[in-house]
Amino acid sequence: MIRSKGELKYYLKEDRKSLCMPHLSLLGVIKDFFFPNEIWKFTKRLRYLEYYSNTKGRNPVKWGGKLWYKILYRKQSLKLGFSIPINVCDYGLSIAHYGTIVISHNAKIGKYCHIHAGVNIGASAGKPQAPTIGDNVYIGPGAILFGDIKIADSCTIAANATVNRSFEIERSVIAGTPAKIVKEDYQNWLEFNKIKL
Repeated sequence: MIRSKGELKYYLKEDRKSLCMPHLSLLGVIKDFFFPNEIWKFTKRLRYLEYYSNTKGRNPVKWGGKLWYKILYRKQSLKLGFSIPINVCDYGLSIAHYGTIVISHNAKIGKYCHIHAGVNIGASAGKPQAPTIGDNVYIGPGAILFGDIKIADSCTIAANATVNRSFEIERSVIAGTPAKIVKEDYQNWLEFNKIKL
């Protein structure tokens, strides 16, 4: 949860790295201006809204910042089809593509999570509990995770998997409907793609 400018800066730096975006440079700023990365725009707006929502005080600048980023965040969410609430995803969030992504406000997603299009992470049967997902988890296209479940660190959830129970063995590949472990001791998505953080 972002509660200071230092944390905001760190979250943005790690999010940028996990999206494999180059370091800021004059050429990069010009490129971003003319050809903006829409997912990066969404991520920045999400993080700024988290910052302004979590910092207390009646400072008109903070109140105005929260309102401004709420408008920008909502506009970008509708444009890309993302329904990702604030304070759910830890730093290093990596979204692969535009397209529908729905996440419950009760879910908890760890560091350096990679989420594809068509993913739904939510509650089950009207209960408020939602999944808790560990660090370095890859969630493939069309995967559905629901209920009061836990996913261990460095797991890979295959495309179109339906996950309705906990999997607490790290480095597992989880696939199928209903989901089961199909492989153990598998490299996480960062290692597989040789991404250095």
